Amino acid sequence: MKHKFLFVLICFTSFLQAQQIQVLEKGTNLPVSGVTIYNSDKSKSVITDIDGYTTLSQFDDNETIFFQNLLYQKLKTSKAEIASNNFIVYLTQNVEGLNEVVVSASKFEQSKRDIPQKVISFDAEKIQFSNPQTSADLLENTGNIYVQKSQLGGGSPMIRGFSTNRLLITVDGVRMNNAIFRGGNLQNVISIDPFSIQNTEVNLGAGSVVYGSDAIGGVMSFYTKKPQLSYSDSLFFKANAVARYATANSEKTGHLDLNFGLKKWAFLTSVSYTNFDDLRMGSHGPDEYIRPEYVETINGEDVIVANDEPLVQKPTGYDQINLLQKIKYQPEDNQSFDLGLYYTETSEYSRYDRLIRYRGDDLRSAEWNYGPQRWFMANLQYTKLSSNSSFYDKIQTNVAFQNFQESRIDRDFQSVERNTTEESVDAISFNLDLEKQLGSKTELFYGVEYVYNKIKSDGNTYNIETNETANTVSRYPDGSDWQSMAAYSSLKYKPNPKFVFQTGVRYNHIISNADFTENNQFLNLPFNESKINAGAFTGTAGISWIPNETIQWKLNASSAFRAPNMDDIGKVFDSEPGSVVVPNNNLKPEYAYGGELGLNLNFDQTFIIDLSTYYTYLDNALVRRDFNINGETEIEYNGELSNVQAIQNASKAWIYGFEAGAQLNFSEKFKLTTQYNIIGGTEEDNGIEVPVRHAAPNFGNTHLVWQNDKLQLDAFAVYNNELSFNQLAPSEAEKDYIYALDANGNPYSPSWYTLNLRTKYKITDAATLIASLENITDQRYKTYSSGIASAGRNLILSLMYTL
Repeated sequence: MKHKFLFVLICFTSFLQAQQIQVLEKGTNLPVSGVTIYNSDKSKSVITDIDGYTTLSQFDDNETIFFQNLLYQKLKTSKAEIASNNFIVYLTQNVEGLNEVVVSASKFEQSKRDIPQKVISFDAEKIQFSNPQTSADLLENTGNIYVQKSQLGGGSPMIRGFSTNRLLITVDGVRMNNAIFRGGNLQNVISIDPFSIQNTEVNLGAGSVVYGSDAIGGVMSFYTKKPQLSYSDSLFFKANAVARYATANSEKTGHLDLNFGLKKWAFLTSVSYTNFDDLRMGSHGPDEYIRPEYVETINGEDVIVANDEPLVQKPTGYDQINLLQKIKYQPEDNQSFDLGLYYTETSEYSRYDRLIRYRGDDLRSAEWNYGPQRWFMANLQYTKLSSNSSFYDKIQTNVAFQNFQESRIDRDFQSVERNTTEESVDAISFNLDLEKQLGSKTELFYGVEYVYNKIKSDGNTYNIETNETANTVSRYPDGSDWQSMAAYSSLKYKPNPKFVFQTGVRYNHIISNADFTENNQFLNLPFNESKINAGAFTGTAGISWIPNETIQWKLNASSAFRAPNMDDIGKVFDSEPGSVVVPNNNLKPEYAYGGELGLNLNFDQTFIIDLSTYYTYLDNALVRRDFNINGETEIEYNGELSNVQAIQNASKAWIYGFEAGAQLNFSEKFKLTTQYNIIGGTEEDNGIEVPVRHAAPNFGNTHLVWQNDKLQLDAFAVYNNELSFNQLAPSEAEKDYIYALDANGNPYSPSWYTLNLRTKYKITDAATLIASLENITDQRYKTYSSGIASAGRNLILSLMYTL
């Protein structure tokens, strides 16, 4: 009997020593990589892999073991305790997120403390709790990004006075910006499914050294969920299902994701479907936002119909489907191959701000719709995190193909002519990024990039009475192309834990070709083609200095650029009533030069203050200005005599701002956070300085959060200052149909606030309920420059089940 007992004991001990453990983040159950595990005298240590796995075979059974990672509180435990918890270790996040590891600043993991720029991040747990309807709403919830909406199916971010094609969007390291990203408001960000996002990082300020053209105001990096391996011969299976309903637009959303993990292979499938009805605005606010009437086509005739629910913005509803398939192959712990297939499609949806315009006493448009917005991407990524090569320690390559499709359909009130333009862009990209440790204090990051875009564009007019179709001017020159070649290098020097210096340089070369022969039968341009062959150097240098545990200083200077794309060179569209934008074959890149100073004060993890101020000068700015074709300042476009405009290098801009954030931790469970943003700026307009179009009003939020193991409560306010008539950019002041009117009858953007309550309750280990009551006082408001009013009082219910 004694021998049998000893045999069982030996077997159990051997099993315990060989048993793999996994380290997970408490609350989200996400794997934690890079956790150092060591004993008391640090004579033994191991590190968790990318999926949080390692073994404890080298540790004795009775040894005290420590788990440490910059992002998490240090944990002290033993092998016996770990065994009793099914070989899973949970780590709790640090209260203060400055130690967080971010990827977007260099394409490889770095401590947030080391980066001289301000970077904000949103992980899967925060996304789940904020419960955004779209990725545009996700960005708005960060508190540092302002979002404009022209319609319900939209969301155009503004960062530090810049917007649209002066901001860069990346998905899993691949740039989403393409050659037809426009200077007007963009809604491409809604193609990214919030349910599929693992974390989001936003670099506030220029990012051209690492990302090239368009990264003038900031970089929004979305990282989707990764398939999880099993690391054993048995199958690892995990599933998440979500159902959500919102009252303001009768949102009905369903989501399902499935993970199948083997020892070296893993598969992740994600599906989301959302249906939105027309959006209801609030009861208390400017009467100018109310929708008193709308156009219906009855028996083939356009008629103006009284809206029996004037707070409901008709028509604004649409639906969307998001699909994601990922495959991971990891032959060794330090390298992996990842294939991602992404597809998003919306239904046709109205451009609401065009449907509320009047011509005299009648509404101007009977139809103004965006056709289905489609985005497909196939992305193959190879990563190796350790190497004996003389040229690199870490390497990452991305080869991606994307296809973008969009269209516009419009018809004037009681007109028989329906105008349609359809666009498609094929984008191929290749990225090679490397990291090399040059010494104990110096790291080198470098890489190359190639991007090629091919544009297809078509225009036609359809007669709804005769059913006849005729070709007309396309929005872009059909068959045009745009390509970018670049190389970059950045250096990180860290002589001690308190001081970091980072610098970098990039060279980008842009080549584009456009043929206007087909469109010239309608426009009679003085040229048939346009070519751009231009290069640009950009650079950055910054320091992060932590003299003691309380204070951190950040200082950064950078230059950035944006090369003209096909939207600048070759677009034809009606920019506003009575105006038409035409191509311009004489454009050059625009450049931005800026600086940023940041201060972080951390008083014993109890009271934390984060301050930043910045200034940017934009030279040779690409802006829309009056133009002429063969000396003519007006041409006929879509049956209307229109003022001629074009994108030109005709301006300069000066943008500045101040950001202040604070967090007060009353206890581990109870905290107060607040964020406030002040933005200002002017640009040159025919020798006169006028307000910058995309400088948002001052805005902020305050949250009071309480949390225990099962329940989380967040009572918060969101607020926004007024922009008076004199503070509006001239192009905005001309859009009086989207603004409220002041006492003098001039358009302006009123101040507003909302009071909100959000709660999350963990019913069981598998089931979680999230409930939000937003805009409790039912305010009627619009975010600045928006054509659609925001939601009124809105109850959002979401149920999540994990298997």
